[in-house]
Amino acid sequence: MSQKIKVLFYHRSMEMGGVERVILDLFQNLPQELFDITLLLNTFQGELRNEIPPHIKVTSVQKGREDMSAKKPIRFFQLVKRAIILWYYRKNPKALYNKYIKTDFDIEVASGYTDFDSVLNSPMKARKVAWFHTDVSYDPDQKRVMHRITSLKKFDWVIFGSRQTRDIIKELYNIEYPNSSVIYNAIKIEEARKKSLEFPVSYNQRPVFSSMGRLHVRKNYHTLMKVHKRLLDEGYNHSIAVIGGGTEMENLKNQAKDLGVEKSYLLLDSQINPYPYIKNSDYFIFPSESESYPLTIGEVMGLEIPTISTNVGGIPEMIEHNYDGLLVEPTEESIYQGMKLFLTDNELVEKIKRNATVSVSKFDNDQIYRQVTSVFEKQYKLKQ
Repeated sequence: MSQKIKVLFYHRSMEMGGVERVILDLFQNLPQELFDITLLLNTFQGELRNEIPPHIKVTSVQKGREDMSAKKPIRFFQLVKRAIILWYYRKNPKALYNKYIKTDFDIEVASGYTDFDSVLNSPMKARKVAWFHTDVSYDPDQKRVMHRITSLKKFDWVIFGSRQTRDIIKELYNIEYPNSSVIYNAIKIEEARKKSLEFPVSYNQRPVFSSMGRLHVRKNYHTLMKVHKRLLDEGYNHSIAVIGGGTEMENLKNQAKDLGVEKSYLLLDSQINPYPYIKNSDYFIFPSESESYPLTIGEVMGLEIPTISTNVGGIPEMIEHNYDGLLVEPTEESIYQGMKLFLTDNELVEKIKRNATVSVSKFDNDQIYRQVTSVFEKQYKLKQ
């Protein structure tokens, strides 16, 4: 190929999350001799913004909260101004591209559903690729679901993060995507292992269940807290350490205060390096009501931490029940039974731990990079 394929990734920000980690991993591993990649961000904001590789060109529409004034009145004005500007560009995508994108691209990528409209409304004559990581079955807002799954039909190609993510749309809505593929997210097990040794972590109350995820209501941490309290009341001493920030933080703090578990249900907020907190725990619990193919599951298995996860989305494609992990339903009773089993059946826990050390070989990252490269090369050829 005489020239590089020019790819524009569109995304909202670089706040800590699974999609953002997928983007960074692709930037680090897609062949630089084939691709010239630009990242267009709505806001240059988030814990991961400084981890963008230097060979990636970055354009941001607005600055992040980190770069705003510490004075509340000025900061409020800056946030209002930013919201108005972003709203204007959403309504006038041609103006955005005229100001911020001075060149043509071969491929435009919507990194997640929040970016669908922006890429579909782009004035650029590029091949449009969508990444979709979301289990639509959990969402009660049917208008929102229909907008997302019909928007997917307008893309030239769709990459689904798990088989279940695509299959559930066919099952519930009888909509299929012939121009699509399933490509799992790459899981950086060796990197997680290395980072897990960077600093020591000690917990006051053991055994410890660690967990990691954005604090959103569908991540189900409010239910996990109820289970935690129930187990404590029955004499099963343990603590839970939740790594992650988000909109549910205040609600969870208030719930912990009401239940009297502030010292044993630890809300550790977002961490640039969460792996020492997980490595130094005894078990891992993933209580989410909906997922696609979460990176965290593979990383935790690589850290040899016995895992309990809800049986949702693409997780059964990662964990074999009662072999290298324990699958439960996203209900209070099922999570309770799973945690109680871990706290009382050491033989099961040790079996899962042993098997997980072997099972991590099923996560083949090189194959994932080859699959993404193939999709982009095919789209480039179709554009010519």
